[in-house]
Amino acid sequence: MRVTQIPRLEIKHLTRIIDGKAIVKEASLSIMPGQVTCLLGPSGCGKSTTLRMIAGVDIQNSGEIWVDGHLVCDGDTSVPPEHRGIGLMFQDFALFPHLSVADNVGFGLTCGRDEKRARVETLLNKVGLGRKIDQFPHALSGGEQQRVALARALAPQPRIMLMDEPFSGLDNRLRDDIRDESLAILKAEGSAVLLVTHEPEEAMRMADEIALMRGGEIVQRGAPYNIYNAPFDLEAMAFFSDVNVINATVTGALAETPFGHFFAPGFPDDAPVNIVFRPQHIRIDFDRAGHGPKPTKTLGVAARGVVERARFMGRESLVEFRMDFDQSIIKVTVPNVFLPKSGQPLWLTVPRDRCFVFPA
Repeated sequence: MRVTQIPRLEIKHLTRIIDGKAIVKEASLSIMPGQVTCLLGPSGCGKSTTLRMIAGVDIQNSGEIWVDGHLVCDGDTSVPPEHRGIGLMFQDFALFPHLSVADNVGFGLTCGRDEKRARVETLLNKVGLGRKIDQFPHALSGGEQQRVALARALAPQPRIMLMDEPFSGLDNRLRDDIRDESLAILKAEGSAVLLVTHEPEEAMRMADEIALMRGGEIVQRGAPYNIYNAPFDLEAMAFFSDVNVINATVTGALAETPFGHFFAPGFPDDAPVNIVFRPQHIRIDFDRAGHGPKPTKTLGVAARGVVERARFMGRESLVEFRMDFDQSIIKVTVPNVFLPKSGQPLWLTVPRDRCFVFPA
């Protein structure tokens, strides 16, 4: 007999209205034990408000919050925040400067002194700070303070961990290490993690599932691979990377462009569409014979552009072309070093299977 696992956290149609404006609209998602979900979106889209409602700091106008199959808030009745089994981590570590590391981590524990000390020592060893147990926050680095904040949030053994961009204050190299370590510990503890971020790279690196939020609504949910390779619309695609856009019109389910015809099923004749492709998917050929490479079923027609500028970005080179057909700029990324001179003509081809067609 197959047993259906109950989500550790489930929100259903959460809506929050402030001063007559819907800050969060009908937001729904579920998170299983040990799963990391990233709530991703630009600043002001309602991510932090969603976290505050789940934590019980704000009360929704409508919708429901469930923890392990139990209703904790439906807008009318609400379980107090301290009884929801939810841990919180924010950008500000909010450590008590007058308390030792041990007292900071054990602050929310109500067990006996010996049991509390044992729990604190176990957590500090997990985050690699066992030797710092009797020091004070001012003696710690930013990364060490972040680990103390993580240990403190884990001390009550929360079933759910809400994280509001907790790593943004750390430098990039340190942030990657602490972020990976923190999530490994949370997964081992079986916590359901909901992490707020506005950085797509962070979401792609950390999440089992991404919930893309815009204007208070969750517009797309899925595994990072699916979100990246099957974007909901042009705006969703552009949120994860640079994009190139060509305007076209549909005739007979085909959109005609200088790069050839692209399939546009489902669009009526004369419908304006955008053909969208990422810089890394463009193929470059030198203009040796005065004409580009012959079209193929995969690549289609070549279009000529002139190099506007080229820059080496570390792992790749970014080349910008001014296209002959409409003088627009198309960006191309090439692995390693590729720095053609400004004014050099080159032919570009676009793989048909790497393009998206969206309504204009």
